[in-house]
Amino acid sequence: MSDVSDLFQSYVPEPPKEKKRILGPIPIRLIVPNVITLVSLWLGLTAIRFAFEDRLETAIWCIVLAAVLDGLDGRAARFFKGTSRFGIELDSLADAVNFGVAPALVLYHAGLRSIGSVGWLASLLFAGAVVLRLARFNVMADDPHRPEWQKNFFTGMPAPACAGTAMLPLYIAQMFNTTPQFDGVAAALLSAVYVVGIAFLAVSKIPVYSGKTLGKKVSRKMVAPILLGSALCFALIISFKITSLAVLSIIFLLTIPLSAMRYRTLERQHEAEKSVATDSQ
Repeated sequence: MSDVSDLFQSYVPEPPKEKKRILGPIPIRLIVPNVITLVSLWLGLTAIRFAFEDRLETAIWCIVLAAVLDGLDGRAARFFKGTSRFGIELDSLADAVNFGVAPALVLYHAGLRSIGSVGWLASLLFAGAVVLRLARFNVMADDPHRPEWQKNFFTGMPAPACAGTAMLPLYIAQMFNTTPQFDGVAAALLSAVYVVGIAFLAVSKIPVYSGKTLGKKVSRKMVAPILLGSALCFALIISFKITSLAVLSIIFLLTIPLSAMRYRTLERQHEAEKSVATDSQ
């Protein structure tokens, strides 16, 4: 009987094993910078919408605000120690839309369309140049052999600056014309040539000062002038919105030759130091 009872014992199932979680929870500090990047992307897309609705000034400010957020998301990632490869790729994709596609479509609708395929070609060249510039930036950022002093310079015009300066014809049109667009074939042709020139600066190897070393340390004597200057710039931008953007664009373009000369000077110093070190060995 004992043998039979052993055959018909009650079955007690084993408790289910706890499944291991493949992906753990994501810290908030990793999400905050990506949220800022997504908001900037939405601003770039909204700029396209406002341009098609002939609300060009609003479209301009959407792109400007997207540029501001583009500067904040990287700083937020470093502040929260939330830098990730995902965030870097997301930022590049958003920049391609905000500073390549959106300004190209805004400019095309604002006046380049009046010269047909020539205006569309200028828009295509601009958008393509900005995307190529972003791809090159990502590759160069991973270069471990790049000298430390070169990190203070961009190779070519940075994407946000490309977007801001490319819309200079639109700023001028809104400053002096009764319509917000740059009307006329001559104005559109000049604008197309100018936009292609900005596209060339984007993909060129012209060094542009990045200003990354600014703001780390300020002498006590310069605190008051910097505060007053910042307040004055803010007041001018609020009071003379489009005019301020035009002036800033022109000033930035004028600083490019100065940046190139400074780069050449530092490059010669670096080469001289390398030759001295080689000779001493």
